[in-house]
Amino acid sequence: MSSAALQPEPAPLSACTISRDVQNFDLLIEDMEAALGEAWGDLGFQDAYAFLDQLDADSLEFVALAVDDHDENDLTLVGEIISKAKEKGIKVVLIAEEVSPIALHQLLRLGADDFIPYPLPEGELNAAIERMRAAPAPELVPEPAQAAPTHKGAAKNGSIFAVHGFAGGAGATTFATNLAWELATIAKKKEEPPKVCLIDLDLQFGSASTFLDLQRRDTIFELLTDTESADVEVFHQALQAFEDKLHVFTAPSELLPLDLVGPEDIQKILDFARESFDYVIVDMPSTFVSWTETVLSASDIYFAMIEMDMRSAQNALRVIKGLKSEDLPIQKLRYVMNRSPKFTDLQGKSRVKRMAESLDISIEVMMPDGGKPVTQGSDHGQPLQVSAAKNPLRKEIHKLAQSLHDLNVDAAAAGK
Repeated sequence: MSSAALQPEPAPLSACTISRDVQNFDLLIEDMEAALGEAWGDLGFQDAYAFLDQLDADSLEFVALAVDDHDENDLTLVGEIISKAKEKGIKVVLIAEEVSPIALHQLLRLGADDFIPYPLPEGELNAAIERMRAAPAPELVPEPAQAAPTHKGAAKNGSIFAVHGFAGGAGATTFATNLAWELATIAKKKEEPPKVCLIDLDLQFGSASTFLDLQRRDTIFELLTDTESADVEVFHQALQAFEDKLHVFTAPSELLPLDLVGPEDIQKILDFARESFDYVIVDMPSTFVSWTETVLSASDIYFAMIEMDMRSAQNALRVIKGLKSEDLPIQKLRYVMNRSPKFTDLQGKSRVKRMAESLDISIEVMMPDGGKPVTQGSDHGQPLQVSAAKNPLRKEIHKLAQSLHDLNVDAAAAGK
């Protein structure tokens, strides 16, 4: 489909692809034609920005915004296109190929309604169109006056960062709890601190409550076993506050089977958290279950914790193959090397490089070994910022939290 289709026609256009060169996304062309026939057009980034200001754009139901790694230098323009489409009430489907997690997260935060990896999984574009059409209209959102008094204010669309240890003892819970606390305390003076929620979904051996010296409440079990009747207020009643800055959904007090909850239950909990908090950190069980896909799909970034050993490499390889076979959004994974080699350990750095090359992945986050202070802080129920502020592991987690927060602030500013 060429841009010539954007000339006036008896039947108005209902959709449009926007890309640097749509010929780079031939599968998208086929799926658009299959779903919409001739009722769609194609535009480049610059033309799309101008077109969205015209009256002809009012007929658009959605735009399919296709980007790849070559477009990361034009993210500002791409973000402005998303913002302008949202202002006009036009849905945005983001199609991304080999885009970095940070860039993908930034675009999703600007308001994209759905995300599909490229090459497109069979039938996924049609499914995305159906999801958008089934989504409730904005006017159906309850008025602020109806909101519960414990979480007043406009509904949020918080970022979800999941943390999954690909090997036992890889430091996932340490990373998750400290990242959550760093985000909760990231604001500078006179700035409104972000609202942060930590959700421990390891229903059997979750230890976020231990790391923060919090009790495990029976209300957690009650909510998990009856999500159908739960609402945002019930969800907030199940949370506990740590130092009045971080809200925590702990693991249940009893040892429970991981299949106690299903994808619908987890999706509802994530929805409650996302609409109430700026950041939602999810501590995942090491086991893959039926609702792991739910968390992966809902996450902006899915942190995969690994170590420099054979078991991590083998498990990561199995995960990669499994996700690819199911056409799941593997590009959301951001690999975190825990207990990474020191600056002077050239042999260790070489091993990390070989490991990344053998798995065909990029290990973007390197977390140093924090030593005994990490265990001591956890035993005392204190984040590293409190128990060992100068610890090298704490400093790296703080840098990561600052980077994520800065990206969100920039995305929010661009979306205004």
